[in-house]
Amino acid sequence: MHNAASVSASLGSVGLLRLVGVSWSWSLAAGLGVYLGTRSWKYFYVAARTAKRDLNGLYVLLRVKLALWRYMRTGSNIPSIFAQTVKLHPNKPALIYEATGETWTFTQLDELSNAVGHWARSQGWVAGDVVALFMESRPLYVALWLGLAKVGVEAALINFSLRCDSLLHCLGVSGSRAIVFGAELADAMLEINSSVSQTMVRFCAGDLSAERLASLDAQPLHPLLATASRHPPTPCVPHKGMSDRLFYIYTSGTTGLPKAAIVVHSRYYRIAAFGHFAFRMRSDDIVYDCLPLYHSAGNIIGVGQCLIYGLTVVVKKKFSASRFWDDCIKYNCTVMQYIGEICRYLLSQPVRPAEKNHKIRLAVGNGLRPSVWEAFMERFGVAQIGEFYGATECNCSIANMDGKVGACGFNSRIIPTVYPIRLVKVNEDTMELIRDSKGLCVPCRPGEPGLLVGRINQKDPLRRFDGYANQDATKKKIANNVFKKNDSAYLSGDVLVMDELGYMYFRDRSGDTYRWRGENVSTTEVEGILSNLLDQTDVAVYGVAVPGVEGKAGMAAIADATGSFDCNSFLQKIQRVLPPYARPLFLRISPQVDTTGTFKIQKTRLQKEGFDPRLTTDQIYFLNSRLARYEVMNEELYSTILEGRMSL
Repeated sequence: MHNAASVSASLGSVGLLRLVGVSWSWSLAAGLGVYLGTRSWKYFYVAARTAKRDLNGLYVLLRVKLALWRYMRTGSNIPSIFAQTVKLHPNKPALIYEATGETWTFTQLDELSNAVGHWARSQGWVAGDVVALFMESRPLYVALWLGLAKVGVEAALINFSLRCDSLLHCLGVSGSRAIVFGAELADAMLEINSSVSQTMVRFCAGDLSAERLASLDAQPLHPLLATASRHPPTPCVPHKGMSDRLFYIYTSGTTGLPKAAIVVHSRYYRIAAFGHFAFRMRSDDIVYDCLPLYHSAGNIIGVGQCLIYGLTVVVKKKFSASRFWDDCIKYNCTVMQYIGEICRYLLSQPVRPAEKNHKIRLAVGNGLRPSVWEAFMERFGVAQIGEFYGATECNCSIANMDGKVGACGFNSRIIPTVYPIRLVKVNEDTMELIRDSKGLCVPCRPGEPGLLVGRINQKDPLRRFDGYANQDATKKKIANNVFKKNDSAYLSGDVLVMDELGYMYFRDRSGDTYRWRGENVSTTEVEGILSNLLDQTDVAVYGVAVPGVEGKAGMAAIADATGSFDCNSFLQKIQRVLPPYARPLFLRISPQVDTTGTFKIQKTRLQKEGFDPRLTTDQIYFLNSRLARYEVMNEELYSTILEGRMSL
């Protein structure tokens, strides 16, 4: 009976793997693995604990994959999928703009995007041309990129927080022929106006005086759209399908200038679809989208529910912690989005009645620190956290479908080859891949931190990697001979840890680990601990070089808007929760800690300035271990440390 069950299980796994497109050789190998695995009580234990989760994951994977195959066979794209949604829900609210209370039905969104398409054609733009969008979040933003896509023009979605050189860089790498900017960003445009090519046509969305428009050499957009046809534009030539470019989304630039990630139509669909099915969203859900629309979380996971599945999405101009729950109540929202530090910001707010009177049942996002996970659910009465891991360009996204606290997703331990991702060993100092005697990457065992990688298959819309507008940047994210000889894989740049059941936990981004006193220190982990000690205050932890000393010393930038920070009290707290090597040797007390538009902490400038008191007006402190206290950093103490005359 045991052998019969083993054979049955192994043959069943072969059939499942062939169904999802895995090669016969890998399917048979996995089947043999299942057969051998069933002879182990450990396998039975893992299978019993994870079978329901894995079957649900397989169902979601199959549903998305089959839909993509169907759309690819029929020559569909995102605009044509949206056209079917409009037919199903012509008069249903599609987008609600929180700033004005304005509601756009699916028909109205469709007609305005048609007008955008006709306007684009009138400008002489053709399929493959790029137009930059530089404005704060609003429904018009969606109509613009969607309308451009209807005639094959690709939008470059520019972060509205960028200024000067960073803004010019993003315009340059996209090769944009024109830019549509919001009137609220006229000053930012004026700063770069003389540096922008005169051939780049400028359009202003919003009200600006004729004098201001003239100074920017810009045309008002609204009169042009008002006179454009509302009928569907003729299809673009050549036709754009699921494998063609839709738009560009820029990386946040936390470690350098932003890179323009290529988003093809199939990628837009798969990101939105995985979010929809993995977290069991419903047709009557109303999504509260307070994330910027230049980002994949706000524009794909959020707005994608509207365009593809007919959900109503409330677009918030900018995230507001104090207004968050009031907005959710006002618009009867059932799903909220978060990213980065949003949940911690909400926890730091004073208790108010609205935080328990809402209808939010699901919070979807990534970057929720385990230290605030359960506190967020308990305080605000949110039943489900839909945490996921992924980047706009990656092919190894994972999702936490069953609410395992702290996990950002999972991969099956029963049949891991169904979804070819893996944690591989790296040198934690250099992040270089560690290889075995055959030249292949070394997979991590449960409990071992490793770099997340995903096998690339350009013929499979779930496995393809489209990279960036810059080919050099694309090449840096690809490695060969990872799973087997002559293959290629996407390098996420992120270190995760997997437990024995296959749940994965985020550990660090590439470069976010530093080594001190012979120990590796996780900045993410220390940031979470310090933030909790300081009642959810913004904290950035990073390593700084000290001349003549091996490794990097820990430094923490702490937000203190009130000027009441007490170093000695802080030291007493961290001595109880952090080992000596993980305690910040330097502190930098700032009115605020810089974050990106998607609430990721900016460390580049902080790391460059280090602990030099001459480079900032912020107060810097040094932990004098001999006296067991933090001392104010001045030029004399700074010189003493540089010259090696101070014990660290």
